[in-house]
Amino acid sequence: MIEEGSKSSKSMVEKRQLFMEMRAQNFDVIRLSTYRTACKLRFVQKRCNLHLVDVWNMIEAFRDNGLSTLDHNAEINVSRLETILSSIFYQLNKRLPTTHQINVEQSIGLLLNFIVATYDSEGHGKLTVFAMKAMLATMCGGKILDKLRYIFSQISDSNGVMVYAKFDQFLREVLKLPTAVFEGPSFGYTEHSVRTCFPQQKKILLNTFLDVLMADPPPQYLVWLPLMHRLANVENVFHPVECSYCRSESMMGFRYRCQQCHGYQLCQSCFWRGHASGPHSNQHQMKEHSSWKSPAKKLSHAISKSLGCMPIGEPPHPVFPEAAERPQDLAHTTTLESPSRLDEEHRLIARYAARLAAEASNSTQCPPTDLSFNFDANKQQRQLIAELENKNREILQEIQRLRLEHEQASQPTPEKAQQNPTLLAELRLLRHRKDELERRMSALQESRRELMVQLEGLMRLLKSQTGTSPHSSPSHSASCTMPMPIRSTSAGSTPTHTPQDCLAGVGDDVLDAFSQGVPRNLRNDLLVAADSITNTMSSLVKELHSVDDGLEEEEENMRNGREKVSSLKHSGKRQSTPSF
Repeated sequence: MIEEGSKSSKSMVEKRQLFMEMRAQNFDVIRLSTYRTACKLRFVQKRCNLHLVDVWNMIEAFRDNGLSTLDHNAEINVSRLETILSSIFYQLNKRLPTTHQINVEQSIGLLLNFIVATYDSEGHGKLTVFAMKAMLATMCGGKILDKLRYIFSQISDSNGVMVYAKFDQFLREVLKLPTAVFEGPSFGYTEHSVRTCFPQQKKILLNTFLDVLMADPPPQYLVWLPLMHRLANVENVFHPVECSYCRSESMMGFRYRCQQCHGYQLCQSCFWRGHASGPHSNQHQMKEHSSWKSPAKKLSHAISKSLGCMPIGEPPHPVFPEAAERPQDLAHTTTLESPSRLDEEHRLIARYAARLAAEASNSTQCPPTDLSFNFDANKQQRQLIAELENKNREILQEIQRLRLEHEQASQPTPEKAQQNPTLLAELRLLRHRKDELERRMSALQESRRELMVQLEGLMRLLKSQTGTSPHSSPSHSASCTMPMPIRSTSAGSTPTHTPQDCLAGVGDDVLDAFSQGVPRNLRNDLLVAADSITNTMSSLVKELHSVDDGLEEEEENMRNGREKVSSLKHSGKRQSTPSF
C-alpha cells in the first residue's frame, strides 16, 4: 500500500511538472493573448524537445509505427502512444551529435503527460489517431509550409479538394492546444470556427488553403500558429538598438517601432507587458521587426524599391500544381537521416517493440487510470529496447571490425611486399635467379643432345669405314657429313624433361654403344667420353638443386668434353685398321 501510494504521488508530480515549470516563466504578464499563447506553446515545444524533431522525421515516425494505414477515427491506448514517443526520441538521439544528446526518458514523460492532459482529460486512456497526428505535426519543428501541406493531405479527398468535415475535425483537435495552456477563452473551438477561416462555400485546393492560413493576418483562431514559428526564428536575432523604456542597450528577439513617435522603439519584453513612457501610448500602432538593418542597408533598399529593381511584395508561399497530392506519409521513400544499416536495425527493433507493446496492451485489461498514468509498467519495455539497441550496435561494430581484419588479411602478396621493400627486393632477386638457372639448365640439356647426335654421326662414319677396303683413303671417308641439329631453346621456359629425355632422337647405334659390351678399343673410348659427359651432367643437376653459383665451371667441363669428342673424331678419321 505504501509503494502504491508513492507511485501514485510520483505520477501526479510528473503530470504537474510541465505546467508548474510553465507557470514559473510568468507568461501571464503578457497582455496580448496571441503572444501569450504562442510563448506558452513554444515553451512546451522546447521543454519536450519537440523543436528538434523535423516534420519529415515525424511523418516517418508515423509510417514506421503503422499509423499511416490506420483510420483517422481509430483509437490507440496510452501504452502504444508511449511506444511511439519512445521511437521518436530514440531516433532523434541517433541523429544528434554525442555532445547534444537529450534525456529521452524525461522527454517521453513530459510529452506523454501533456498529450494525456490535452486529449484525455476525462481519463479514458485512449485517443484517436488523427488527434495524435494533428498535435505532433503542429508542435514539432520544421517549416510551417511543410506542416500545412501535410495537414492538407490528411483533410483532403482523392481529388485534392479539402473536406470541410475533416478540416472542422482538425480545428477541433488543434485548438485543444491553447486550451491546454489555459488560453481556451481566446482560442477555444466553436461551431463557427470553420466559417471564420473559409467564409465562402467553394472548392478549396492546396494553394487556396495555404493562402488563407499563411495570410497576414491569418485566421483569428489560428493566429498563434505562425507567431509560434516566428518566435522560433527570432530567438537569437540581435538588434543593436536601445530600448526606449528599459534603456537596455541591445535587444534579442522581436523589436517594435512606433509608427507615430519618432525613434521610439521597444524590446519584446517591454512591448508584451504594455510598458510605455513619455508621449508614447499603448494605443499607438507598432511595427514588428524580426531583423536588424543598418541605415545604409535601409537607404539602398529604399532606392532599389523606388527604382523598381526589386518586387514590391513576395508571395507567402510557392504555387503548387492543382493536381491532387498523395498523402505525405513517405511510405514510398527511404529515410535520408539513416543511410546506414545500423539505423535500419534500430527502426526494426522499435517497430517490433511497438507491436509487442500493442499486443500486450490489448491482452491485458486494466483500469483506464492505470493505463493513463502508471508509466512504471512500461519502463521495463523501454529499458529492454535500449538494451537490445546497444547489443545490436555492439554486434554490428564487431562484424565491421572482423570484416576489416579479413580484408587486410586477404590482401595479395605484392601489396604486403610493398609495405616491406627489403622483402620485395629479395623476392625479385630469387625469381630472377630461378629464371636464369632454368635457362642454363635447358641450354645444357640441349647441348648434351647435340653431342649425342654428333656421336651418332661418328658411329656411322666408323661403320662406313668398316665396309671399305684396307687401302681406302681416310680423306675419302672424311667427306661424310655429320648432321648438326639446330638449337631451338626458348629463354625463360621451365624445362619439363629429365636428363634421359635428351637421348630422344639419337640413333640405335649410339644407344647400343651405351648399352652393350665393347669388343673394340675405339668403342671403349667412345664410352669413356660418354661417361664423362654423363658425369658432367649429373654434377650439373646436383648443383642446380643446391642453387650453387658454379655453373660456369660445368660449362667449362662441357667444353672439355666437346674437345675430347672432337679429338676422338679426328683420331677416328685417322684410324684405318680393317679389324675394327
